[in-house]
Amino acid sequence: MKKNIVVLGTQWGDEGKGKIVDLLTDRSDAVARFQGGHNAGHTLIINGHKTVLHLVPSGILREGVDCYIGNGVVVEPEALLTEIAGLEKAKVDVKSRLKISRAAPIIMPYHIVLDQLRERAKGGKAIGTTGRGIGPAYEDKVARRGIRFGDLLEPQRLKEKLTETLEYHNFVIEHYFKETPLDFDEVYQKALKHGEQLKSMSADVAAQLHRLQSEGKSILLEGAQGSLLDIDHGTYPFVTSSNTTAGAASTGTGLGVTDIDYVLGITKAYTTRVGSGPFPTELFDDDGKMLAKNGVEFGATTGRPRRCGWLDLVALKRAIQMNGVTGICVTKLDVLDTFENIKVCTGYKVGNEVFEDFPASAEAWENIQPIYESMDGWMSKTQGMTSDKDLPTQAKALIEKIESYTGSPVHMISTGPDRNENIIIQNPFE
Repeated sequence: MKKNIVVLGTQWGDEGKGKIVDLLTDRSDAVARFQGGHNAGHTLIINGHKTVLHLVPSGILREGVDCYIGNGVVVEPEALLTEIAGLEKAKVDVKSRLKISRAAPIIMPYHIVLDQLRERAKGGKAIGTTGRGIGPAYEDKVARRGIRFGDLLEPQRLKEKLTETLEYHNFVIEHYFKETPLDFDEVYQKALKHGEQLKSMSADVAAQLHRLQSEGKSILLEGAQGSLLDIDHGTYPFVTSSNTTAGAASTGTGLGVTDIDYVLGITKAYTTRVGSGPFPTELFDDDGKMLAKNGVEFGATTGRPRRCGWLDLVALKRAIQMNGVTGICVTKLDVLDTFENIKVCTGYKVGNEVFEDFPASAEAWENIQPIYESMDGWMSKTQGMTSDKDLPTQAKALIEKIESYTGSPVHMISTGPDRNENIIIQNPFE
């Protein structure tokens, strides 16, 4: 029986989704990315070898698994070509297995220029974007002036669309930011070249996914970033430019919502965040430093150190609700192995008022203080464990606390970075 599974992050990203997608692809026939761009980094460690993916779906390291980039993903052709070349150098067959939606928006050079100029102009109020053109590309998509992958394959159509779009963006670059405008011929010729290089991977992804379904095949839908960075439901305006929640799995691929059988929500046993924005449980003490050190908390895409803090159960519960999470996968449990005491946030306080709900905007977070519940640490090694029976009592207590507070069962626990370091309580495919 077929089963389509969505794998997504329930925090601010960096939860370890790539490893879990890779793990589950031994039971799936295809993996499809449904949103985001190359601002996401999915790190996979297999037999000690590290691979970081940005646009190519994490199923690419499993032979025989088809990979799709859906229409909800913004594609920067040069970044994709570089990634493909790196994988092929490592003897991974990519081009015969990767398909790109012709409706996927393309990140053009002017998007990257605008992204970086805007962040620079904001100074201390910068959002903390990766500066890779993601936001401006999504803006063009919504404004209906975007260049799509299919356009790169049609020289005349591309010329017409690019003439109008580049004129608009060059006006802003030259007259608002006082910078040198981009040369039309240079941008046009580069886009044509990229289209030629990627043409063999062009596809109607929605049609192909529905065909797989009709054949009884299983599809794994891979999200990027995390739910708290969702453009509608996250800590706005300190969010990404796409919908990172489960609904985007349908809009970003063309599958129907009733085609999804299971939603797996990935959460770290603590919390991290990259870039600016609210973070109530952030730690600035030795515990925060130990989380960062034990968890090797540096961004896979940017290399930026991640901000670290205790697990925020209030935020996690909201993420689980808005995604309709079927089961939770707790990652990096082993990072807590050396802590005598562990805290979890079970509420927020503003002045004398207590809240158990997630604020609607970044402004509402300004004076929030976390309310913590302390738990005993286990002070023993859990890394590499593969059975929940072996877990220390205190580690089991943390898992039970997550389940009781969020109302969602923990079905998987990652106990280390390698593909095989996991406790599978219930396999999503069963």
